[in-house]
Amino acid sequence: MPKITSVKGRLLYDSRGSKTIEVDVFSDNSHLGRACAPSGASVGKNEAVSFPNKSPEKSLQVLNENVKKFIDLDSSNLKAIHETLRTIDSTLNYSIIGSSVAFALTIAAMDSAAKALGLPLFKVISKNSDLKFPYPLGNILGGGVHAGPGTPDIQEILVCSIGSKTIVDAIETNIAVHHELRNVLEKYDSTFTHGRGDEGGWAPKIDNQKALELSAKACENLGFTLGKEVSLGVDFASSTQWNRKKQKYVYGRGGFEINSEEQIEFVSDIIKKFKLIYAEDPLHEEAFEEMSVLTKRFPNVMIAGDDLIVTNSEILKKAVSLKSCNAAILKVNQVGSLYDALEFASEAQKNNIKLITSHRSGESTDSHISHIGIATRSNMLKVGVVGGERIVKFNELIRISEDDLIRGMAEI
Repeated sequence: MPKITSVKGRLLYDSRGSKTIEVDVFSDNSHLGRACAPSGASVGKNEAVSFPNKSPEKSLQVLNENVKKFIDLDSSNLKAIHETLRTIDSTLNYSIIGSSVAFALTIAAMDSAAKALGLPLFKVISKNSDLKFPYPLGNILGGGVHAGPGTPDIQEILVCSIGSKTIVDAIETNIAVHHELRNVLEKYDSTFTHGRGDEGGWAPKIDNQKALELSAKACENLGFTLGKEVSLGVDFASSTQWNRKKQKYVYGRGGFEINSEEQIEFVSDIIKKFKLIYAEDPLHEEAFEEMSVLTKRFPNVMIAGDDLIVTNSEILKKAVSLKSCNAAILKVNQVGSLYDALEFASEAQKNNIKLITSHRSGESTDSHISHIGIATRSNMLKVGVVGGERIVKFNELIRISEDDLIRGMAEI
């Protein structure tokens, strides 16, 4: 039983240059576990609070005042660590210590335990033996709050290599599509500057329709058939378009406004025309009933809730009861601790909700998410395509594949 012998937090910076929290946990004075919290730009209103009063310094202060409570705990006992964390902060949204500390502390402890036990992290996290690689889902073209003016209103156009039989082939295919899309964009606009959004997707000055058309063309140029070897996905991030006062989706860059019924048809047309495998937050974060229309209409498409559900088990139960989605995003820092996230994963699997373990737009160079995606039996792993903070997740999957402990790909 590895025992926690020290805990130390520090302020660092994420991929956007924003302050965040990193935590070190040592087991038996020898085994260092380390985790750095990411941050989101498109944030659901029901997410846990990253930092109390938006202050990373305050989070670090609260942690430093309570580190002794974690000393001598079994670093592999996630529940005990979570319960100790809850003696410091019992609020539903981690408003006292912040979800960034909850994230970093619990993952660092598991990382430390894995090293002490000589096991890969996913083995320490998961109770399952039949584990598969989730399909990488990568952002190839960005807009919305992840990119600048002139880019599409749609936040992300994604690619998933659904025909790949190995994780290496899936990664290589996603990267190839990303590279080819640059060529396509250069031919369409000779002034394209190779600008990229927060997650590494290209950020061209084009509208929604053209962005989708050119993304599809990049796949076809490589000899792929949409819906066969590869599929596109879209993160609509519709809460960023929703105007509560007008009761309309306002597409400021596209220059149009539509009501909820028209939004359903807008999304449906995109799903059908571009043969999407994945549609995330196609309606705003309170539109549970409207989401159920799309879920019923497209049973073979992953209609996923992110802002809708925010990795919250209780909200997921509501979505299940209303049949609002058939897939859900898992982001540990949305809910707080790794224990909270694993409880959410269990609830999703119990209700046949497919899981997509996801990065955030403001990321660290940690690779724990690759292990979490495997351990939670996620169907997809949303980790971007390029950029050091994204590639590190791919590279960890490749290392894991060399040990031959995980065989085969998850179901889509």
